[in-house]
Amino acid sequence: MKRILATLLTLMLVFSCAYAEENGPTDELGLTTDAKPASGYTVEVNSSVYSLLDFEDTSEYDNAVRGLIDAPEVLELKDADGKVVWSQAAYSFLNDYEKAPDTVNPSLWENTRNNHAYGLFEVCEGIYQVRGYDMSNLTVVKGDTGWILFDPLMSIECSQAAMQLIEKNLGSYPVKAVIISHPHADHFGGILGVMKEEDAADASLSIEEQLASGKIPVIVPEGFAEHAIAENVYAGKAMTRRANYQYGVLLTPGVTGKMAQGIGMGQSTGTVSYLAPTYEIKTTGETLVIDGIKMEFQMTPGTEAPAEMNTWFPQFKALWVAENCTGTLHNLYTLRGAQVRDGAAWAGYITEAVTRYGAEVEVAFQSHNWPHWGNQVVNEYLVNTAAVYKFINDQTLTYINQGYTSDEISNMIELPEALAKNWYTRQYYGTVAHNSKAVYQKYMGWYDANPVSLNPLMPSESAKKWVEYLGDMDAVLRMAKADFDKGEYQWVAEITNTIVYADPTNEAARLLCADALEQLGYQAESGPWRNAYLTAALELRYGNQAMNAAQTKSSGFVLQMTAEMMFDYMGILMDKDALADKDFTINVTLTDVNEQHVLHVKNGVLLVYEDAQHTNADVSLTCPKNALFYILTNNQQGLAAIPMQGSAELITLLAQSMNQFPVQGIVPFNIVEP
Repeated sequence: MKRILATLLTLMLVFSCAYAEENGPTDELGLTTDAKPASGYTVEVNSSVYSLLDFEDTSEYDNAVRGLIDAPEVLELKDADGKVVWSQAAYSFLNDYEKAPDTVNPSLWENTRNNHAYGLFEVCEGIYQVRGYDMSNLTVVKGDTGWILFDPLMSIECSQAAMQLIEKNLGSYPVKAVIISHPHADHFGGILGVMKEEDAADASLSIEEQLASGKIPVIVPEGFAEHAIAENVYAGKAMTRRANYQYGVLLTPGVTGKMAQGIGMGQSTGTVSYLAPTYEIKTTGETLVIDGIKMEFQMTPGTEAPAEMNTWFPQFKALWVAENCTGTLHNLYTLRGAQVRDGAAWAGYITEAVTRYGAEVEVAFQSHNWPHWGNQVVNEYLVNTAAVYKFINDQTLTYINQGYTSDEISNMIELPEALAKNWYTRQYYGTVAHNSKAVYQKYMGWYDANPVSLNPLMPSESAKKWVEYLGDMDAVLRMAKADFDKGEYQWVAEITNTIVYADPTNEAARLLCADALEQLGYQAESGPWRNAYLTAALELRYGNQAMNAAQTKSSGFVLQMTAEMMFDYMGILMDKDALADKDFTINVTLTDVNEQHVLHVKNGVLLVYEDAQHTNADVSLTCPKNALFYILTNNQQGLAAIPMQGSAELITLLAQSMNQFPVQGIVPFNIVEP
């Protein structure tokens, strides 16, 4: 009997060792794909927020709900196919809690609660906003006979629903003008929901003639069209994928999922449209009178967008601050990717607004979140917002000149206490840490002056060497789990992600990294940081989810590209290796825009010469501007209809090389693994 028992024990031991070897430390460490509750350390971190901020001060919530005229009991918008493109109903769980749950930073919970206030609101008599119907606000100003619209949201479906709410409560009036503050899609994408393309004024006319024509002027800051199109094209595929992380596109709203983004609940996923502007504002102080409403414009380029403007309404003593003030700390660098913004210039334009309008202003309102009322309150709001951006800019430069690197500065810099305690400059969207990195990048670039950083290994190759030096990965993971249990989540995420980059199949590393990122997400005050952490955790647990992302639909956007933009895009799309030994020239004559260009394919590079023709070009083609899309999309049937002289096979070769990523659709590259 003893011999049988010993044999059984031996077999059990052998089996258990084999099982452990096969499964690694996953089971040993209790790792699963399930979402986890807040750890004791996360509960402690989030609880401490209550002592940092004055939660008895409800002024921002009071502003968020002030002036409500009407709102549907349930708000959920669908497209023509029945797909939900926007939902406030998804956040109904907010009503189930008296205070923030342990899995949400209490400050972010307050911002989410404020952004859940949706409907039609009065800013002042004659100015109204529909808020909470998209990430941005639709603003309408009542003129003598009609509406002047500001920033018609991101999606056609959302702007249509917003206009229906306005007309239900305030009456149906014609649109007299559409004014767009800056060239981000959440401010212009819904334009075909508030007007028809054929109703746009003739851009060749003066603004006075446009207004007299009975058509609708589309008024924008100088440079709008160039930036509206280019930003979403040249790096558009990468930005779209990275936006999955920033905006939580793959996450479900909930106490362990998506919260507000600081400037709204998130992006709508309806149909994005675009209309070419008919008039550009070019100088600060320019005034227009539209339908009896006088407006003075203040140019603010290089702030939240490369082209942006504020608007002053003297008869209302109201200042539209576009997205230069938003009731939250904004981004000097946005996580989806974009050119860095100038914090000093941003602050300077706000103080210029104070100088120009501060003595008279009684209300400041904007394209995100809610207004602020009262001369003293508004001036404090403007000054405090300016001070935050100026501090981040100046203190980062102080540290730079003391020899600190970007990572060191981002861990050191903190706002002065008085500025940090303002609800409307909290880090719900941008953060002091990553904005300081933007300042570093603007002045110093990527290099930290350490020669070791000049040409580092590929991340996956570096990770493999780390794993080789570390040795026993199971032992490393046990140490990492012990550090996780001590609340050292950032370090655990770093070391386990290194293992994932060395071996993406290491399940224990993936799951432990996911658990660490999840706790960091629960602690984050910034909505985009929370989204990024939780999306990474999702993809570590279940693999790349890019193909499951809700996608917006576009309407006529790409056809607005200029010829120069199309040529630039060709150079980006082109298979440079395939053309590395080629050298040929193409004369391009564009009949509808009266332009001539020379394209020179030189050893895998596409060079462009404007207003030129080559006397000995290898091939020449004559076509309308938009026929260039046949080259971009390798449409051989379309190319066959274009008149060409010379070696037409070179055009075929060029079109066939447009294959580095698809013009339409997404590029689902990995982010949190190689």
